Amino acid sequence: MSSAPQRADARRNRARLLETAHALFAERGTDASLEEVARRAGVAIGTLYRHFPTRDDLLAALLERSLRELADEAEVRLAAPVTAEAVVGWLRTFATHSGTYRGLPRSVLVGLDEEGSPLHASCGRMQGGAARLMTAAQDAGAVRADVSTEDVLAIVAGIAWVVEQVGGEGRADRLIGLVRDALTVVRQSTDPEVE
Repeated sequence: MSSAPQRADARRNRARLLETAHALFAERGTDASLEEVARRAGVAIGTLYRHFPTRDDLLAALLERSLRELADEAEVRLAAPVTAEAVVGWLRTFATHSGTYRGLPRSVLVGLDEEGSPLHASCGRMQGGAARLMTAAQDAGAVRADVSTEDVLAIVAGIAWVVEQVGGEGRADRLIGLVRDALTVVRQSTDPEVE
């Protein structure tokens, strides 16, 4: 069954709800009151729930473009020879996107794990791009073969959470640098003179 096109006022309400939710989530985090989102958007709470039945539906709509951009960036990085720096560059972008709203790292991790979550499809596409990038880097011998994409994404989401909680100039870069060091394959010299 195909859905009928939305009326102009319904499209305006949806756009206003998304704009308002973005501003409120940026200000207060993903646990901000949905009633406050509706109030600030100038609509009834029922209107919000008609467009976004759950908080995760609202988050999925807000994050759709961001998660698609992450998936697309992974594909772009696959077009060139994949190095450890290509993977780490993508992880930095992932950390930045994860820090868009306070509480978002948790929502993304839940979206990855829970198939019934409205975030699952978008998060899954992003994770698929990251997995292809990691596999290519592992196949090239650029990153360790014994590390899973899921673990790396969880670590970087944890970094985004730490930065969200305590901040600190350059903290995310330093922590992602540690991830880079842990991921990078250390090549042993075959020259007996080199120690």
